[in-house]
Parts: sequence; structure tokens; C-alpha cells
Amino acid sequence: MIKAILLAAGQSKRLKSENKLIKLYKKKPLINHSLNALHKSKVNKVIVVLGYQKKELQKLIKKNNKNIFTYNKEYKKGMASSIKVGLRKVNKKDKGFIIVQSDMPFIKSSDINKIYNSIKSKRYLIYVLKYRNKVGNPIGFDISTMKKFKRVKGDVGAKFMVKRLKKETKFIRINNLKSFKDFDKVSDFRT
Repeated sequence: MIKAILLAAGQSKRLKSENKLIKLYKKKPLINHSLNALHKSKVNKVIVVLGYQKKELQKLIKKNNKNIFTYNKEYKKGMASSIKVGLRKVNKKDKGFIIVQSDMPFIKSSDINKIYNSIKSKRYLIYVLKYRNKVGNPIGFDISTMKKFKRVKGDVGAKFMVKRLKKETKFIRINNLKSFKDFDKVSDFRT
């Protein structure tokens, strides 16, 4: 089994008084864009890590049998804490996991499937999308990397592991930089 960990616990501090994941983009909550791509992909389960405004978010999240909800009560400590909470739902018998940001509406299920298929090949520890010289999310990991996340703290995400384990990383080419776009400002919702 290969599971996705969807990070949805953040406080949207750059958007001021709103939770960006609840905010509508193209007539649906922002979080449902990345969830849609995950539901259409080959991933077996989607571990949705909630934190800030968890009840409001959970009501808006598109229902699907793939969803597994978990709560990060320490979400104020940053992204690393949410990754660790998500990893508690990953089994040591799984082949791997994919860490996905929930504020990236242009993620394609075909790109997620490229990561999924690469994890199944078991040739590397990390699988990351690359457009020209830029790497982005989501990022896939072989199950053996799970323990490496234990010491990660603060607002450190999956890219940190790519830097640490560059020689063990497979770069998967994609042909569109737009896939890496994350939403942080009000102006992003106008694109």
C-alpha cells in the first residue's frame, strides 16, 4: 500500500483572518482541489492531517472511501509536527508514502501517479517532481525513510529530506511549473 499524507493543519498566517483551505477557488474550497487529484490517483489511502479549524474543514472535505482523518493538536509547532502525526497512520508494511500540500490546486493525479509508480519500483528512497532546475511538492518516500522524520522539527517539510538525501533521490521530470504553485495570498485566488 502507498498512502498520501495531506497536510491541512496550518493556520494560513499570510492570509490574515481567513483559513485559505476553506476559501473558495473556482467555486470549491481550496483543499478539495488537491484532494480531488489524490482521489483520482492510484494512492490507496489519503491521510488528512487536520489542525487549525478542523471541524469547519472536515465539513467541507469531499467525502471518499480513501480518506483517513487525523488531528495534530500541536499544529502551531509547524509542518514537521503534522508530518509526524500523518506518519502514525502509515504502516511499516506499506511500500511508501507521499507528502502532499493542501494549498496546491494545480497538482495533477498523473504527477501523483508518477511518484506512486516510482515508489513501487523501490530503486530510491525519495521521489520528487522536477521542472527544469526547480523541485516541488508532492514528494514520495520509500517506507524505510519513516524513522528519519523523527528528529525533524519546526516548519520543516519534505524538501528538507530531499536536501539531506540527494544521492538517494530520483527526480521525476514534469512539463509544467504551474503544478508547484501554492496559494498564500488573496491575489493567488484570482489566477
